[in-house]
Amino acid sequence: MILDTKKLQKEIIQNKKEHGFNTTDIKFELLLLYGEVNELFQAWLKDDDQNIGEELADVAIFLLGIAEILDKDLGVEIIEKMKVNKNRIYRNGKKVND
Repeated sequence: MILDTKKLQKEIIQNKKEHGFNTTDIKFELLLLYGEVNELFQAWLKDDDQNIGEELADVAIFLLGIAEILDKDLGVEIIEKMKVNKNRIYRNGKKVND
């Protein structure tokens, strides 16, 4: 399945607006994202496979929402960053200075 990240971002913001959630305070959204990453970590530590997928989705939803607030297409940003990473040189998992 291919995802239209820009469409998802708009749907996420619309849902947040419809439910009265924050759509402007980036610091607050980043704090909430941190909480969601912690919930994912806790699910992983507990080997709670049933909850891991849901927590992964929550993290992605927050990232997509933040990207929309910042007027960035997260899909485009990911593809561009993957190109950069592909061309980097690593030794033993560490980046070699250019």
